[in-house]
Amino acid sequence: MKHAFIFPGQGSQFSGMGKNLYENNPLAKDMFEQANEILGFRISDIMFTGTDEELKQTNVTQPAVFLHSVIAYKTIADAKPDMVAGHSLGEFSALVANGTLQFEDALKLVSIRAKAMQKACELTPSTMAAVLALDDAKVEEICAAVQQETGEVVVAANYNCPGQLVISGSVKGIDIACERMKAAGAKRALVLPVGGAFHSPLMEPAREELAAAIRNTNFGSPACPVYQNVAASAVTDAEVIKENLIAQLTGAVKWTQSVQAMVADGAARFTEAGPGKVLQGLVQKIHRDAQVDGVN
Repeated sequence: MKHAFIFPGQGSQFSGMGKNLYENNPLAKDMFEQANEILGFRISDIMFTGTDEELKQTNVTQPAVFLHSVIAYKTIADAKPDMVAGHSLGEFSALVANGTLQFEDALKLVSIRAKAMQKACELTPSTMAAVLALDDAKVEEICAAVQQETGEVVVAANYNCPGQLVISGSVKGIDIACERMKAAGAKRALVLPVGGAFHSPLMEPAREELAAAIRNTNFGSPACPVYQNVAASAVTDAEVIKENLIAQLTGAVKWTQSVQAMVADGAARFTEAGPGKVLQGLVQKIHRDAQVDGVN
């Protein structure tokens, strides 16, 4: 039975996250303090006692979820993954877990990514929407039609599980697409409270900024395959991992396809390391027989 470790993305944060780890585990405390130094502010204080509003700030959210995930993973004494994967931001945590990235380097990249994405969000009014209970192919077809007819950006961004797909694009494009999704039989097409069109062409300025930082960072040989968002298949080549990580900012998160590929390659147990249980729920919807658990 192969054991996959999976890591959540933005949106899983909560006030108090990591406090228990900090107070009860010397390794965790050291890593939090190291992170405070690298980031230049006490992110641990915001994580432990900050308000939801403070935690929602992009320069806080992404490093906070990454930190919690990696530290939770590092406190598992017998963690020996056969494969790893992360949802969007979680891919950086996965690459620390399989030894491709050093903790410090990954944290710096996550911080650069967060700030670059925030800047890209401010350039164009954009958003995302969740589409429920509509076939993936139909969602893709509607997105393509809206783009062709209006010139607005609308793309499928997150394939979370069967019947749950998130679309991303300009505010106008998303509004038009949502109406068409509902008319086509979607149970819901709901605009999400996010600051921008993540995993869409509107993130191109952020992709360029992150690309330079990633290409200047040392990526080692992974101890086990990572199933990357844009590839949805096992990747072990450090240079390919770099390029996929860069492409992820403007490309789709193929989570459904990644989990299906891990199962096809022998994964029977999935352990989510980090805040919340979102990925555990998605894995069970994708593969009902999977054994899921979590460390948070």
